[in-house]
Amino acid sequence: MKPTRDSVLGKRHALAELRFEDQQLTSFSGLIVFQSLFAQLDLRRRLQGGFEHLKVAPIFGQGRIVLLLIVHVLLGYRRLQELRYYRDDPLVLRTLGLKRLPDVATVSRALSMHDERSVLELRRTCRSLVLERLEKLAPARLTLDFDGSVIGTCRYAEGTAVGYNKKKGQRSYYPLFCTLAQTGQVFDVWHRPGNVHDSNGARQFIETCIEAIRRVLPQTILEVRMDSAFFSDEILSALTALQVRFTVSVPFERFAVLKEQINRRTRWRGMSPTLSYFESKWKPKSWDKRFRFIFIREAQPLQRKEPVQLDLFQPYEYGFQFKMIVTNTTLAARKVLRLHNGRGAQEGVFAELKSHAQMDYVPSKRLAANQTWLMAAVFAHNLNRELQMATTEPQRGTTEKRAPLWCFARLDTLRRQILQRAGRFTRPQGKLTLTLSPNDSVRDDLFRYLTYAA
Repeated sequence: MKPTRDSVLGKRHALAELRFEDQQLTSFSGLIVFQSLFAQLDLRRRLQGGFEHLKVAPIFGQGRIVLLLIVHVLLGYRRLQELRYYRDDPLVLRTLGLKRLPDVATVSRALSMHDERSVLELRRTCRSLVLERLEKLAPARLTLDFDGSVIGTCRYAEGTAVGYNKKKGQRSYYPLFCTLAQTGQVFDVWHRPGNVHDSNGARQFIETCIEAIRRVLPQTILEVRMDSAFFSDEILSALTALQVRFTVSVPFERFAVLKEQINRRTRWRGMSPTLSYFESKWKPKSWDKRFRFIFIREAQPLQRKEPVQLDLFQPYEYGFQFKMIVTNTTLAARKVLRLHNGRGAQEGVFAELKSHAQMDYVPSKRLAANQTWLMAAVFAHNLNRELQMATTEPQRGTTEKRAPLWCFARLDTLRRQILQRAGRFTRPQGKLTLTLSPNDSVRDDLFRYLTYAA
């Protein structure tokens, strides 16, 4: 039956009177799925275990302070002062196991107590959570991407330095990340000042990540992808000794002999209509071992800078753009290229961490406090992925680019659809009940995510 005008339109102009009462209302009903996830992972206890060495601890406990930062990020807040706007939310309090939230000054003092060991324990906890998921998944192959990302600040903070930033003279951190292509999670992060090169001291970090994964997944084939900053005899030899397959971009502009090989080459094998390649076993003079180098060129139209004449036919002129990859795999050149190009997905992880997990925020002048905030952002990102992996089956198999096995919803999408839902706590017949508006999509998603608790 077609609705009438009177049944659709309404004349309501009066403003409602405002009243503020304790009605046990929550603005984040969807947080209940993370409350369940935290309980299943025993996250609060595991976080607290990393601070047992501290002699002084706030009444709330250092583990709860870090858990509060994780919830703070999950809810979409950035500055620490913003926790005042949800300090009375009953579901936030239940998730943290508190009757009242600490104030901003308490959180700030707690973060100032953190030290290097505290950060190392947080990294260990992060690795253990990811390893538990990998152990359940048991992938036949696992791809690790290593790269750094700049975290700039407009003020002084301990451990920052003027480095290779877009903003000239800006101080920054430049942490090195190890991310997993199949799960889209951050396995580990090594915090560094902003003036270091990507590969500066990276070998130990890379070996530590590989050995930690291999202890849990001894039969899994491990692959490593890196950009040209990691091109060195030290790193490639270490990966070879660890029996890890790798693809690394080559900074061929540093080696005149490679340019000569390209100039002398007359026969290029076709890879696609615009791509061609050739291979060579080569090594710099100072290296001990030869590796497989793949030279790739791509035909691209040349830019015309003269005035455009629209009434005349102008044929395209093509030039070539070159790239080079060193690898120890036996895959065909086309598959090596697609495998290596897949590492671009890591930039999407960095973008999500900065845009939706507030990783680019520097809250304190103390180094350990800023490292703790970075780890809270990483935990929030990983827990979002863990929630989705735990409640849905993989949507795809292994691809040539090693795309994630799940089609993940971003953290901001989860906030809009699930987390930021109003609800009310009641106790009909003594049973605690959270009541939401009757939206079928929200109901179905909440019950699907809550199956983790089953």
